[in-house]
Amino acid sequence: MTPEERSYNMSRIRGKDTSIEKMLSKALWHRGLRFRKNSPSIYGHPDISIRKYKIAIFCDGDFWHGWNWEERKDSIKSNRDYWIPKIERNMQKDIEVNHALTAMGYTVIRVWEHEIRKNPDAAADMIMRTISEARTRLTAASRKQ
Repeated sequence: MTPEERSYNMSRIRGKDTSIEKMLSKALWHRGLRFRKNSPSIYGHPDISIRKYKIAIFCDGDFWHGWNWEERKDSIKSNRDYWIPKIERNMQKDIEVNHALTAMGYTVIRVWEHEIRKNPDAAADMIMRTISEARTRLTAASRKQ
């Protein structure tokens, strides 16, 4: 691939409204969930967020966020000096964002690309269970006041 072709391919990669984000959003929307996408006011800009229940959802691409990293990093053949540190830094940023959001009282949900592609309904169901638990906690907390 020429540098121009590679540059063009890389320019087509998007950070928001990705196919997996759309699949998961659609599955959640059909369950009646209303949410914000890529909210800039929440640290880490979660792909999907529900402020009322303090839930931040990230749709992590398998390559970009290092799924099964110890096994998969050996499969990177070209430009290893760039890609390996880049992906490892992405993984570190994910941890930092998780800690920061958790400290702010958020529940962080990270869903892998392959999980969404395989079964978006299962991923949506897992998120809906988490929201249900958050509703229960919120209701119990308001009753104590």
